[in-house]
Amino acid sequence: MTGPVPRRPAPPRQERLRTYRDDGPVGIALGRLAGGGLPPLPGTVVAALATAVLLAAGMGARPTPAFGAPVVVLLLTGPASTHPHGGRIDWLVPPIIRGIEYGYLAVLGFAQGVSAPLIYVLIAVLAFHHYDTVYRTRQGLWPRERVFLAGLGWEGRMLVVAFAGLSGLLPFAFAALAAYLGVLFGSESVTAWARTGRGSGVLVDLEEEEA
Repeated sequence: MTGPVPRRPAPPRQERLRTYRDDGPVGIALGRLAGGGLPPLPGTVVAALATAVLLAAGMGARPTPAFGAPVVVLLLTGPASTHPHGGRIDWLVPPIIRGIEYGYLAVLGFAQGVSAPLIYVLIAVLAFHHYDTVYRTRQGLWPRERVFLAGLGWEGRMLVVAFAGLSGLLPFAFAALAAYLGVLFGSESVTAWARTGRGSGVLVDLEEEEA
């Protein structure tokens, strides 16, 4: 019989920030190659601006610039994935990355004629995953690392969508990602909460913890 999920004290702020980035295998590999020495915020801000420019450039008859945005973002932000994220305003990095990913999926999807429900469902699945990660880590219920790797990371998901767009398979990519990630994140979350002993002693005062 499977026992309850072992709980540990809430992880330090810096560790949580790195987790909230939701980097995948490629981003983590770049961070290890860089040795964790690059500050994360400057590259992330530039990546957000570059994404906006490339999306705007790809809104016409030639969408190729928009499909290249994930590679640019990865090169700008991936090398900082293993940085300690201990700067005073490094907490801005995860929400900026979320904005890049969600914005890219939404703008590209609508511009390329992907069905609106598919776009909304995929973004909703990702939003659930990120909210669940924040809520659980603050209570010491650490998601398994394999879930983040299997979820491809923000860079993997953006790259899949970009390659699908180049191949003319964008609607299929949105549908496949929504189904796959929905099952992955949903089942893992439900299983983890069920194994906590029906929530016994799980809830904590988040405001008190942050203080």
